[in-house]
Amino acid sequence: MSKVTLLTTEGLIELKEELKHLKEVRRIEIADKLKEAISYGDLSENSEYEDARSEQAQLESRITELEEIMKNHEIVDTKKASKKLGGINVGSLVTITSISDGKKETFRIVGSTESDIFEDKLSNESPIGKALIGKGVGDIAKGQAGSGTFEYKIVDIK
Repeated sequence: MSKVTLLTTEGLIELKEELKHLKEVRRIEIADKLKEAISYGDLSENSEYEDARSEQAQLESRITELEEIMKNHEIVDTKKASKKLGGINVGSLVTITSISDGKKETFRIVGSTESDIFEDKLSNESPIGKALIGKGVGDIAKGQAGSGTFEYKIVDIK
């Protein structure tokens, strides 16, 4: 049995768009690369052919991964989840302040599939994400990440 992937509505839309792009655009681009590489002749020493085959394998692997997520996902209803847990959950937009240096950060808690620190999307399975789940405004979240510890005060939840 496959693992259920937690997704926000926005995350599901992004994954569907990625899957569509991979199937309708990237497959065609890679097929064209393969045709061109084959036209060069001897495939045994054809680096363009090997590169295109490798790219094709990676593409098909990602398509399979996305299709599996589409079959086994659960959309997180952030309003119900927040009421049920009484605080932060997957889908929550959270503002925290570091107790050690006062630095303020805002990010959305998402399932591990959607996490992207560059887009301020923090996984619910990360040390900080785990420490925040279920907490409310004013609470302190403590834990250990890597070789250090962290302590954050929750300033806002949306």
